[in-house]
Amino acid sequence: MPQSSAQMCSQDVSERMLGTFRSTENVFSVEERSDIGGGGFVALLHEIGRKTCRKRDKQGGNRLGLFTRKKKDNAPENRPVPRHIAVIMDGNGRWAKKRGLPRKAGHKVGAETFRTIATYCKDIGVQYFTVYAFSTENWKRPQDEVDALMNLFRSYLKEAAETMFERGVAVRVLGDLTVLPEDIRAQIAEVDEIADRLGPDAATASLCINYGGRDEIKNAVRAIAEQVKNGELAPEDITEDTISAHLYTAHMPDPDLIIRPSGEIRTSNFLLWQSAYSEYYFTDVLWPDFKTTDLDAAIDNFNNRNRRFGGV
Repeated sequence: MPQSSAQMCSQDVSERMLGTFRSTENVFSVEERSDIGGGGFVALLHEIGRKTCRKRDKQGGNRLGLFTRKKKDNAPENRPVPRHIAVIMDGNGRWAKKRGLPRKAGHKVGAETFRTIATYCKDIGVQYFTVYAFSTENWKRPQDEVDALMNLFRSYLKEAAETMFERGVAVRVLGDLTVLPEDIRAQIAEVDEIADRLGPDAATASLCINYGGRDEIKNAVRAIAEQVKNGELAPEDITEDTISAHLYTAHMPDPDLIIRPSGEIRTSNFLLWQSAYSEYYFTDVLWPDFKTTDLDAAIDNFNNRNRRFGGV
């Protein structure tokens, strides 16, 4: 019997998502892939496919996953957007637990959410998009989860940089990279080379890996102290700009808007110096479930605020 358009759409979506899952040999062990692929995960993919297609039918989308927006005065393409948006990516583990999946499955889906939201940011005019991917404190997590995250970086960083390059997005990695495995550091160097090809004015999506706000400030102070010790800088010449110039984010403006999904309300040692006058937006949505519409809601909320920067 011929398939309906809805059935074809659902199959198309679920097969593409299943293809993504099957390409993660270096993220999931053979045993875990067998357990997940044996039932729950595949069923989940098909359910996501059905829901996605129903949503497309309602919103005027097509089988490629592209949604058409009617031009309205308050449409995303017609409103002001922050120059720099940062996100504390939170909720991957809880997303996986709710579905009976290992935590690493949540990290994998969260990585794809980063790609989607970063590309959308570029499309609507956001110049800088920065996410908290792995903190200096995350080394305290169970070793199997840390290993899975390192393997995810191995399989994802260069591939994401190449595909996002095609969309005009330069991927960067920020943080203390000296303690990362050598092969990951080599891949980050390749990611930088790909980003450099887009030039300094390209939209930039940055992943903070082995990043901590206090650690960043400590390293900046040490570098400045070394300059003073060597007679290259006088103490009285040290300004806020001096410190900013020694941070990992020296090449970008401070974030205008910082978003934290998952319902947690804390900063978690993220961009401590840079967030002095950032606006925060908290949402209960878990990061793997975070959609472009959730970003639109955060931007609309931001645009309704009056940023006084200490003034009246």
